Amino acid sequence: MAAPIEVDRLDTPSSSAPAPAPAPAPAPALLGAGQASSTPRRLRRILSLDDFERAARHHLPAPIFAYVSGGCETDKSLRANREAFDAHRWVTRVLTDTSRRTLATPLLGQTWAAPFGIAPMGISALSAYRGDLVQTRAAAAARIPAILSGTSLIRMEEVVQANPQAWFQAYVPGETERIVQLLGRVEAAGFATLVVTVDTPVSGNRENNIRAGFSTPLRPGLRLAWEGITHPRWLLGTALRTLVRHGMPHFENSQATRGAPILSSTVTRDFGARDHLSWEHLALIRRRWKGRLVVKGILSPQDALAARDAGADAIILSNHGGRQLDGAVAPLHMLPLVVGALGPDYPVMIDSGFRRGNDVLVALALGAHFVFVGRPFNYAGAVGGEAGVLHAIAILAAEMRRNMALIGVQNLQELGPQHLRPR
Repeated sequence: MAAPIEVDRLDTPSSSAPAPAPAPAPAPALLGAGQASSTPRRLRRILSLDDFERAARHHLPAPIFAYVSGGCETDKSLRANREAFDAHRWVTRVLTDTSRRTLATPLLGQTWAAPFGIAPMGISALSAYRGDLVQTRAAAAARIPAILSGTSLIRMEEVVQANPQAWFQAYVPGETERIVQLLGRVEAAGFATLVVTVDTPVSGNRENNIRAGFSTPLRPGLRLAWEGITHPRWLLGTALRTLVRHGMPHFENSQATRGAPILSSTVTRDFGARDHLSWEHLALIRRRWKGRLVVKGILSPQDALAARDAGADAIILSNHGGRQLDGAVAPLHMLPLVVGALGPDYPVMIDSGFRRGNDVLVALALGAHFVFVGRPFNYAGAVGGEAGVLHAIAILAAEMRRNMALIGVQNLQELGPQHLRPR
C-alpha cells in the first residue's frame, strides 16, 4: 500500500481525476430481451428481477437470505421504497418514431450503456461464489458501473483489476488517521471514483438478522450447520468451494488492513467511531481524494446542498434500502425536491427499492441522472453467477427499451415530469 499523502494537501475536486474512458458502444447483454439463445437454460424461466428473489430464497440458507432481503425493525422503510413507485402514472404520447431508442447515458465524464448500475452490497461473496467479482465482471461486460462495498470479502485490489471502471464505496471510520490510511489504499488500488456512505453513524436495528441466526461474523453452531446441509448447492458451490480454493473469507476492505473473518465464535468487527463523523471529515476526504467523489445516503435537500458545497461531484439519494432507520422517507419522494434545490445539471443519483425498468424510467422522469440497483443483482449472482447477473441486466434493459416505446420517447433525455401524473 502506498504511504498516505499529507492530510493538508489541497486538490481541486476532480481536477486531477483520471481521464474518462472513451464512450462505450452498447453492450450485447443490454440489447437482448432476457431470453437470448446464449442465456443458460436454467435461467430462461426467470422473466423478472422478482423471479431471482424467489429463486434465491430457495437456494440460500435462511440466515444469509434474511441478511440480503431484510430491512430493520418493522420494515416500514423497506415497504415504503416499493410503494413510492405506485404514486405515479404515465401519460403516454403516440405516433412518435421510437425506432432508434437508446439507453446510453452520460455520467461523471463517461457514457454508460444504460442509466443503471450495481449498488454496493456487503458480503456478496457469502451469497455467491466470488460474488463481488461476479458482479463487477458482469458490469464490465455490460458496460454499466458497479460499486464495490466496503464490507466486501474480496480484496479491492483484485476487484479493480478485474474491472478498472469499478467504483469503491467506503464506510469511513471516525478517526482521521484511519480515514487517511483507507483513502491511501483505495487510491493505490487504482479506483477513480470513491463513494462515501454517510447514513450509518450506527448500524440499524436489524431484528430479522437476529431472528434468522445471522451475525457478522457468523457464529458456528448446530443451526448454521443444518442450514448448510439443507442447502447443498450453496454449501458445495459457494461455501466449501470458497474455503478450499481461497481459505476463510475476511472483511477485506473496511479499513486499510484486513478485518475480521466471516466465521468466528470470538472475533468482533471494528466499525470505528462512525458516530463522530461530521462535515469536517467530508472536507478532509475532499482535500485528500484526487478522484471523483460521490456522497451516498442523502435524503434532505439541505444535506444535498451541503455535500455539493463540500466538493462532492455527485450524490446518491438513499435510505440504505430500508436497512437503517425504520420509517425513513423513500428517496423517490425526495427526488424532485433535491433536484429542484441543486438544479438540473448537478448529478443526482438514487437507489432503494428499484425492481423494474419502469421504476428506473420513473426516477429519470423525476430528474434523476442515474439509478443503482442492489438486492436483485445479489440474488442473480447467487442463483446464476456471472451469467445470472448478465441476465438480470438484460431483463432490466429490455423492460426499459420496451416501455420507452410505449411512453413515446426516443432517448432518456426526453423524459420529464410531463410524462407523469399522480396516482
